[in-house]
Amino acid sequence: MAVQKKKSLVGFAIVLPSIVLAAVFIYYFIFWTLKVSFSNWDSFSALMKGEYTFVGFSNYIKLFSDWRFQKDLWNTLFFTLFFILGCISLGILLASLIDKGLKGSKIFQNIYLFPMALSFVVTGTVWRWIFAPGTVRDPAGINLLMSKIGLGALQWGWFTSKDSLGNFNFALIPVIIAAVWQMSGYVMAMYLAGLRGISEDIIEAARVDGATSNRIFWKIKMPLLQPITLSAMIILGHVSLKIFDLIYSMTGSGINNVTDMPSIYMYELTFRSNRYASGSAVSIIMLIMVAVIIVPYLYSSFRKGHDI
Repeated sequence: MAVQKKKSLVGFAIVLPSIVLAAVFIYYFIFWTLKVSFSNWDSFSALMKGEYTFVGFSNYIKLFSDWRFQKDLWNTLFFTLFFILGCISLGILLASLIDKGLKGSKIFQNIYLFPMALSFVVTGTVWRWIFAPGTVRDPAGINLLMSKIGLGALQWGWFTSKDSLGNFNFALIPVIIAAVWQMSGYVMAMYLAGLRGISEDIIEAARVDGATSNRIFWKIKMPLLQPITLSAMIILGHVSLKIFDLIYSMTGSGINNVTDMPSIYMYELTFRSNRYASGSAVSIIMLIMVAVIIVPYLYSSFRKGHDI
């Protein structure tokens, strides 16, 4: 009993620094950000005076009546939707091709995973050059390629475009393409692990019963891959809702804020305009959006583990 107690104390001592660091640098600062979001610290002078005045939800009300923040929420919605759809679709396709065991599949597997070795800043810088539109007389990037192969009529402004369909800004398309390029390899690896974990006995039994390859994929493999699909959606949703570095390095907020996101707006409010209370309010809203996705998933995982 004494030995067990000693082991418990040693284990607690090992994790104690991590607990303290998490408590200070995560939860304390979340609390502090929440406190600031309910304050009048919307100028540098107010911060320096240190006079805290509770203003309730005033900063949040101003945000949701702000046209730029409304556009940010729409941009986040469309970016998240097409980003998740693109990554999952491409990830399943690549995983299925590699799972067939074709010649050279291992080489392509590494190639597809390569973007994951890059940071979003590098990805944004590279794709900014690719999608730089240039001018009609002096095209650049992909527009230059189109002009060289006789497809000049397809040239357009890419991330500088002001065109839109309803609340969807076409300038988001290049950003979505860059993000999908970066993360689809990761999703592919998840699905590939799932496909290789499916018992061959199940597949062979289906083939004996006369099931075609397409029917096996949609009726057997995909239902078995549902947990991986859910995990991929949670991870990608978390990435998309707090995306900053890719967009900041690639387009910034864009012309007329066509590629703006809450994270970009939060950065500009806090560090450029010194509107700390408004910036903190945006941060808390972003935290809530992420929590809406993450918390139910964690709760479900905890319940399943507890039931087991």
